[in-house]
Amino acid sequence: MKEFLGKEFVLKTSTAQTLYYDYAQKMPIFDFHCHLPIQEIYEDKKFRSITEAWLGGDHYKWRLMRELGVDESYITGDKSDWEKFSKYAEVMPYAIGNPLYHWTHLELKRFFDIDLVLSPKTAREIYDLCNEKLQTLTARALIKKGNVTRLFTTDDPIDDLHWHQLLAEDKSFDVEVKPAFRPDKAINIELATFVPYIAKLSEVSGIQIDGIDSLCQALTNRIEFFDSVGCLCSDHALDVVMYAPATKEQVDEIVKLALSGKQLTAHQVEQYKGYVLLHLGREYHRLGWVQQYHIGALRNNSSRYMSLLGPDTGFDSIEDQPFAKKLSCLLNGLDITDQLPKTILYCLNPRDNEVLATIMNCFQQGGIVGKIQFGSAWWFNDQKDGMERQLMALSQVGLLSKFVGMLTDSRSFLSYTRHEYFRRILCNMLGNIIEEGEYPCEIEFVGQIVQDICYNNAMNYFKK
Repeated sequence: MKEFLGKEFVLKTSTAQTLYYDYAQKMPIFDFHCHLPIQEIYEDKKFRSITEAWLGGDHYKWRLMRELGVDESYITGDKSDWEKFSKYAEVMPYAIGNPLYHWTHLELKRFFDIDLVLSPKTAREIYDLCNEKLQTLTARALIKKGNVTRLFTTDDPIDDLHWHQLLAEDKSFDVEVKPAFRPDKAINIELATFVPYIAKLSEVSGIQIDGIDSLCQALTNRIEFFDSVGCLCSDHALDVVMYAPATKEQVDEIVKLALSGKQLTAHQVEQYKGYVLLHLGREYHRLGWVQQYHIGALRNNSSRYMSLLGPDTGFDSIEDQPFAKKLSCLLNGLDITDQLPKTILYCLNPRDNEVLATIMNCFQQGGIVGKIQFGSAWWFNDQKDGMERQLMALSQVGLLSKFVGMLTDSRSFLSYTRHEYFRRILCNMLGNIIEEGEYPCEIEFVGQIVQDICYNNAMNYFKK
């Protein structure tokens, strides 16, 4: 029987262990998509307890607590930090097979040097030990302890990027932190939030938005501002991929209808979204940015909890709408004029792995290695089976060796052990291929591939 989280954790062969310990483990981390609050990084936030650092905003953990019947007051409510932590500890023994069990204990080991297994019996000891360590493990210290050298946050176009600018001037912190442009609120024209958001975009950009030309001009204005602060990429939540061909005149009328409070048809929404995404893609290409498309989330399934707690609180799931043709049209609409930027495609539904892996190679380009990427296993897929399936799909129809690798997509400063989890799974897969005689035993060469996937490919990819 193997030791829990021991040296051989996930690494089934001696070759896998060599690839991990001699090549992957020492590589730094570039987290090119996360949701860490930039103000907390700049101010070097000190956490009042492990509960705040661990459970605050972590809807992965909240979902399991709810499934075990834990009252909401212990999750997002007014119970004390100790009471909330204690309830999470009650859940842990029942989480066998869930990646949270691994993540939780990897975080305890790597950040707090705690080898105890979390349960009601050990909860108080672990709580006290973590809180003692958190006296010095501030936000920046956690990033550094995670061996992170570079990270991109997620930022709205109307953000003034004040904290990014201040952090860039702070020479005491040598981790490169850049904003990423997230224009979803300007694209989701069908939502009630669209009109008030456009008013804010008008104010921030200094452009009175009254039609499609001024709206695109305002977005370009903000893209150029983000670029001046060092932004290198955008990120889009394409929960449902929408595209329908439209003229500028048609879209201008659609924008005017929306701004006047009129209800749009589904076709008009698709026309608008396709037009704006094409405009944004061309601007990203002009500036040498990378665009990221996250596809297939079904959000806010519980309207009751949406009204009580708001979005991003654990009530999202996997969407199952087909999207291949519309995604292809979007990419082709940019490629036809040679204005398709580097693009990373992520899917939340694992049935779509091969869809993205094959569409990806329809839009590659000479002179740019891996211009279009099939992104890492995302959200509900960033567990062992999900990562293995994504890696296998990519390797079978593309070049896994040129993959830009893992990201956290997290709001937690403790989530960097997910990179270790990914690296172990990657090394185990490549080790198995070698051990089965499906690839020569060229450890040094494959070790370089491992290091490229862990870090080097992403560093090279996000360059202008």
